[in-house]
Amino acid sequence: MLRVTRTENGLVKGLVGTNARITAFKGIPYAAPPVGELRWRPPQPAANWDGVRECFEFGPICYQKTPGKDPNAFYSKEWHVDPEVPNSEDGLYLNIWTSAKTGTEKMPVMVWIHGGGMQEGYSYEMEFDGEEFASRGVVLVSVGYRLNLFGFLATPELTAENPEAPTNFALLDQAAAIKWVKRNIANFGGDPDNITIFGQSGGGDAVQFQIVSPQTEGDFQRAIIQSAGSRMLKYPPQPYFLSTGDSMENAYALSARLFEMCGVKTLAEARKLSAATLLEKYNEMRRPMVPVLDGKFVTILPHDAFPVNRFHDVSLMVTATSDEFCAAPTGDPRKWVDEHFPDRADDYWKLVKEAAGSDDEEALRKAASYSTFNVANRVTAEVMARAGRTVYFSEFGPTIPGDDAGAFHSCDLWFEFNTLMRCWRPFDGHHFDLARKMCNYFANFAATGDPNGKDRDGTEMPKWLPYAPEDGKAMQFFDTVQMETVTDPRMALMLDENRKYWEEFASRQKESE
Repeated sequence: MLRVTRTENGLVKGLVGTNARITAFKGIPYAAPPVGELRWRPPQPAANWDGVRECFEFGPICYQKTPGKDPNAFYSKEWHVDPEVPNSEDGLYLNIWTSAKTGTEKMPVMVWIHGGGMQEGYSYEMEFDGEEFASRGVVLVSVGYRLNLFGFLATPELTAENPEAPTNFALLDQAAAIKWVKRNIANFGGDPDNITIFGQSGGGDAVQFQIVSPQTEGDFQRAIIQSAGSRMLKYPPQPYFLSTGDSMENAYALSARLFEMCGVKTLAEARKLSAATLLEKYNEMRRPMVPVLDGKFVTILPHDAFPVNRFHDVSLMVTATSDEFCAAPTGDPRKWVDEHFPDRADDYWKLVKEAAGSDDEEALRKAASYSTFNVANRVTAEVMARAGRTVYFSEFGPTIPGDDAGAFHSCDLWFEFNTLMRCWRPFDGHHFDLARKMCNYFANFAATGDPNGKDRDGTEMPKWLPYAPEDGKAMQFFDTVQMETVTDPRMALMLDENRKYWEEFASRQKESE
């Protein structure tokens, strides 16, 4: 097995995986530590080293609230189980899992961008182990990147200091890591011309920004957007997800507020403050810093780019779970429907009553609810398909044991990485079958742009068809795996209204051009 190989900065030595066919290289620096005078600057090249660097341990996580500090928090129970994990501004490291023997194999490469709203999370959470992908002939790379105020501060001073990269340091880190992969991954057995970027939640948002940025054209061939925040859902109306983008004006105002709370006036003064002080004041603001329309890395927001086909020519997959971020009435369900479904309230209410099967208020509330992310990500896939792209869309909704959370936001991660054995939940055989298949589909997509292929026993897996707006079929990763047309008339109504909106939007954009 390939245990020692070369990077542009020096030799690295990896560690044998739990599967002896796999080598894990942990904590490889892809950029210089963004500390001191490099705080709030674009990523700089990593320093060279002499000899062989032992990459046996993960690097520190990028600075954030201590994960797992609150043992009662939902995700502390799932995977933020180690509040002792090293937490530092010095966090620009990546990790590689490979089954290469010689470094000449040219295997497909997947680059994982973790979630957490670009405010928290890290590249080696326990569900993200890359061995199962590596065992399927994929070189799996996971990336740490700056978060929260360290990733998105924007001030006039910063713009004057570096007008070509005034903010969006988190996105610049991700792009730098992808470019590092393109330059170095051949030595780990990967094909630099067959790279898939993929991410979930905030990582899915990040993938959307990477595929619309003019600075990443040609750096990757495929993209998987999972449970991303989205402004694609125009009907019913919803508050914008901030992680899908903000204006430079708002970013300036928010940064000025942070400086005032910290008692500083200049960038030089702010760079001398401790990371802990900055994060403490930032958290007191209760308003996140997010990707900014800076005219440099972000020249168009994804929700404006997708309907008019202004994004990279890459193979596409979009996914969602069935019970994530559900909108539901807490009071009078009829009043809630009137507010949420303008112009179609009577139609939607009729469907709610049919689904509830009675006039019981609790049943009506349940029937009126819907997953905002499920609908919004399906609409994203549909808008991309209507722009002429081939898109594979899936909905994840198996029975999840252990509590009543349902197919909650992020629960699919255990399955796609095939790491169920590390979870506290009492999964049974059909869950492990589902996880194996999901990992197969994702690995196949990375290899060829088509997720279809055979299971480990040589049998063909259920055929996953590209999303077709005329029938809305999606691959359903439920307790069984099958393609399914939208049969819920409530979902059909929402999709129909969104179709009208985005068709009109695209038409207006083309006319203005």
